Amino acid sequence: MTALTIEAIEFPEVDEAGWRARVEKGLKGRSFESLVTTAEDGFGYGPLYGRRTDAPLARATSGPWQIVQRIDDPDPARANQQALADLEGGANALSLVFAGSASSHGFGLPMETEAIARALDGVDLSMISLRIEPHLDARIAVDALRSLAKTRNQAFETLAIDLCLDAVGPFAISGSFPGAESAFRAHAGRATKGLRASGFTGRVAEADGRLYHDAGATAAQELGAVLATALYYLRAMTDAGLSVADAAAAIGFTLSVDQRQFEQTAKLRALRLLWAKLLESCGEEAPSATRIHVETSWRMMAAMDPHTNILRATIAAFAAGTGGADSLAVLPYTAPLGLPDRAARRLARNLQIILQEESFLALVADPAAGSGSIEALTDLTAEAAWDEFREIEAEGGIVASLKTGALQSRIMDARLERQRRLEDGKTVVIGASLYPLQSERDHTILAADRSDPAASDGEMRCEPLRPHRLSETSEASR
Repeated sequence: MTALTIEAIEFPEVDEAGWRARVEKGLKGRSFESLVTTAEDGFGYGPLYGRRTDAPLARATSGPWQIVQRIDDPDPARANQQALADLEGGANALSLVFAGSASSHGFGLPMETEAIARALDGVDLSMISLRIEPHLDARIAVDALRSLAKTRNQAFETLAIDLCLDAVGPFAISGSFPGAESAFRAHAGRATKGLRASGFTGRVAEADGRLYHDAGATAAQELGAVLATALYYLRAMTDAGLSVADAAAAIGFTLSVDQRQFEQTAKLRALRLLWAKLLESCGEEAPSATRIHVETSWRMMAAMDPHTNILRATIAAFAAGTGGADSLAVLPYTAPLGLPDRAARRLARNLQIILQEESFLALVADPAAGSGSIEALTDLTAEAAWDEFREIEAEGGIVASLKTGALQSRIMDARLERQRRLEDGKTVVIGASLYPLQSERDHTILAADRSDPAASDGEMRCEPLRPHRLSETSEASR
């Protein structure tokens, strides 16, 4: 054999039994089960799987995911400077996070017409995508955007805007709803029907999983809750006269992703399978692809040695990209300390740009398709999430489950178990529970007062879900 004439060499085939025998020999007394990882939802997944032939999962959008920057500064003038800098620096979408919303973390734009107009001064709405993250009532924001578009001779209905209306999230996080739930549900249906009749094509309602994740939910619990929330809005819209297809197209999803790369990639992919399964059970033969917005986890962030948050955010953003996120917002690394400054926001934005333009992560629609391990993990996650969804529905649906406290109880159990593992050293938070700095460095944040979500009197009450970062216990002991 020479370099120019290479003989065909056949490698012997190895079946799974033969492979396992060699693995167990190499383990030197340990069982094969010692290589099996147990997920928080109780199922186990192994170290190696064969190739799968599953078709790639379709996304709702084509091309790279949208790079979203949160606009959550209580000062509208400063928020405007941030928005313009973010768009000039590579972001192509903004998320207006209003005070009191489930994801505001104590900050947020005032829900005022003048504040919205000031924050968007000089922003060409026809060139970007815009998300609204309101607290209960988004009518002020919608009216303000309509007025702003009119003054600029733009048609509001043609702009790429997702309204993200959600009453379930604020109810769950504040513990109160200022009015009859049935009235909101009816309003959600009528509002969607009216917006669609006017030509508005954006998402109207949002099933948001961040509050469940931040309160301690497992992947299956988060997915089960958002699926039950989406069904809540689907019923409201079809009751108002929309078809299942039109109603589904008006509903978006938001999930959190943390640093557990493979499990989070599988979580996003599982949601696409679950939503398609639910729509098929509603008689939709060819359900449209799920629109998934993703935000890096607040729960995983540490206030101690916050530069480690950049590493966690990078892994989480990678998981979101490989999981098929349609849009992604990365929380700046100083977020646990207060309102992030320009430098922290730039790092969060550039992290996504590097993943897209230097790592070429966005060139493949579903990078995990065909990977035996990821496909198996996707299936296992979907099965566990479907069980959680069915349990919520058996309790009367998402609102009824929250009112009785059943969902909160399961989430608290998961949170306490995770905390026990941290205290036992089975789980670590780099920079907090492991390798903490002897003395903390100073980090620049913007001057702004942090406020807690305001509770409101109403006909409905529930035990509120409270966000809790995993490292808070370690930080309190320092």
